[in-house]
Amino acid sequence: MTTHPTTTSAGDLDGHVSERAGHPETRGIDLVPDSDRTGRPRQLFAVWAAPNVSYLSFAVGATLVLTGLSLPQAVGVILAGNLLWIFTGTIAASGPVAGTSGSVISRAFHGVLGNKAVLVLTGWLIAAAYLALNWSAASVAGIGLAVRMGLPDTPAVDATVICLIAGATLLIAIYGYATIVRLYAALSILLALVFLVVTGYVLAEADWSYTPAEPLKGAGLAVALGIGFTIVASTPLSYSNSPDLARYLPRGSSPVAIAGWTALGAYLPSVVFTSVGALAATSLDMTDPQAALESILPGWFVPVFVIAVVVNTMANNGMTAYSASLSIQSVGVRLARIPAVLTIGVLGTAMTLYAILVWDFLTSVNTMLQLVVVVTGPAMAVAVTDLVMRRNRYNGADLLEQERGGPFWYHRGVHWSGILALVTGGLTSLMWVNTSFWIGPIAKVMGDFDLAIPSGMGVAAAVYWASSRILRTVPRHGGAFSGTDVRPSGGWGGGGAARAGPVDRRGADPAPPCGEGRVPSRRILAQFTIGHPYRPRVERS
Repeated sequence: MTTHPTTTSAGDLDGHVSERAGHPETRGIDLVPDSDRTGRPRQLFAVWAAPNVSYLSFAVGATLVLTGLSLPQAVGVILAGNLLWIFTGTIAASGPVAGTSGSVISRAFHGVLGNKAVLVLTGWLIAAAYLALNWSAASVAGIGLAVRMGLPDTPAVDATVICLIAGATLLIAIYGYATIVRLYAALSILLALVFLVVTGYVLAEADWSYTPAEPLKGAGLAVALGIGFTIVASTPLSYSNSPDLARYLPRGSSPVAIAGWTALGAYLPSVVFTSVGALAATSLDMTDPQAALESILPGWFVPVFVIAVVVNTMANNGMTAYSASLSIQSVGVRLARIPAVLTIGVLGTAMTLYAILVWDFLTSVNTMLQLVVVVTGPAMAVAVTDLVMRRNRYNGADLLEQERGGPFWYHRGVHWSGILALVTGGLTSLMWVNTSFWIGPIAKVMGDFDLAIPSGMGVAAAVYWASSRILRTVPRHGGAFSGTDVRPSGGWGGGGAARAGPVDRRGADPAPPCGEGRVPSRRILAQFTIGHPYRPRVERS
C-alpha cells in the first residue's frame, strides 16, 4: 500500500486561481507556486501604510491626553507602543518561506487540531471585532456626512451607511492580493495627502504649551502610561496576518527586508497621525473626534476628509477580511475563499450595528483595544518565538498535511506547548490588564498599573520556549521534524519511548505515527535538498 501527502486545501475548491489586479482572487490557503511569486519586499511599505493612515489613530492619540498625560508623555507612549510593529514585520518573513497563509503556518505552534480552536478565537471572533471597530469609525463619519447632506438622523439611515461601507470593503477582500498591492500603493499617497492637510489645521490650533489641569505624578502617572501603552501597542499586536500579504513574494526574498518594509510602512503613519491626535486634544474637545476635527476644517474640505476616513477604513478592513477568510478555510470549513469573505463580513457587520446603535463609539474603541491584548499579545509572542526557534524554516507542504501522524500532528493533533503558552500568557495578561469594566487582581494590588502586554507576552514566550525544549517538540536545527529527528511519544509532546519521525515523502508505506508501538522496517537517512530541507530520504533495508 502506498500513501501520498495530502496537500489539497480548501483553496483548491475554487478550481482555479487568479492573481491579477482587478480580478477576484480565488486562491485560498493552498501553496503559491514559484511561477506566481512576483514583486519585491519594498512593495509591502504601501500595503501597510494605507491601512495605518487612520482616523482611528487620531482617536487613540486624543485618548492619551484625555487620560491626563502631557504632550511629551503622550508622544513617548506613541513612539514606544508602535515599536511592536517589529513583531508584525518579523512574522511576515515566514510568508514567502512557507508559501501559504499565516493561519496555516500557525499549525507549527498549535498543532493541526489545536490550531483550529485557536483560529476560531483569533481568526474569526477577534477579526470580526476589529472589522466592527474600524467600520464603527467609518460609520460615525459617514453618518455625520449623510446628516450634513440632509438625510434624516434615524437608525435606518445609520444601518444603511454601515452596510454600504461593509459591502464596499468586502469587495477589496474578494479581489484579493494583487488588487490590494496595486490599490494600496495609490491609496497610501492619496490618504496621506488628505490627512496631512488635516494635520496642518491641527498644528495651527494646537496648544504647544499645554499642561494638564492636574498633572499626573507617581502612581497616577504610571497607571496612565500603562493604559496608554496597552491601547497603542494593541494595534500592531493584532496583525498576526502579515504572512498573508508576503506569501506571494519570491521564496528567496530577504527576511530582513520583508520585516523592515512591513514594520516601517505601518510604524511611520501610526506614529505621525496618533501624535496629531494627541496634539488636537490640547485645544479641541476630542471626546467627539469627528466633530472636533470638522470644526477647524473649511466646509468644502469636510466631505473630502470624511470620504478619506471611510476609504482608509475600507483599506484596513479589506486586509482583515482577506486574512479572516483564509482562517475560515484553515479551520476546515469547506468554503471557497470568496464565500468565506462574505461569511466573516456578515459577522463583522452585525457587531458594527451593535457598536454604533447600542454602545458609545469611543468607549467601544478603548475597551476593545485594552481587552483584546489578553489574546493577541501572547499569540504574537508564541508566533515570534516559534519562528526564532525554527530559524524561519517552514515547509508549506508539511504544514498543509492534516492526517494523523503528519509533521505537525504532535500528540492527538495538539501541540500542547503552544496551547499552554497561549493560556498561561493570556491568564497572566488578564491579571495585569486595566479596563473600564475589568481590573486584573495583580493590577489592582499594584495600584491599577496595566502591564498586560509585557507580562502576557513574556510569560507566553518563556513557556513556549521552555516546554518545547523540554518536550522536544521543536527540533534544535529548526523546521519540522525530519525522519532522523527523535521525538518522544505520549504525553504533551508525546513522552515515553523515542521513535523516528513518521513521514515518508516518496510514496512508500509511511512510518507509524508516534506512540503506535510499531518499528518501521526501513532505515531513514536525512537528506537536505533545496526547497525541501526537512524531507527525509527513505532507503529500503
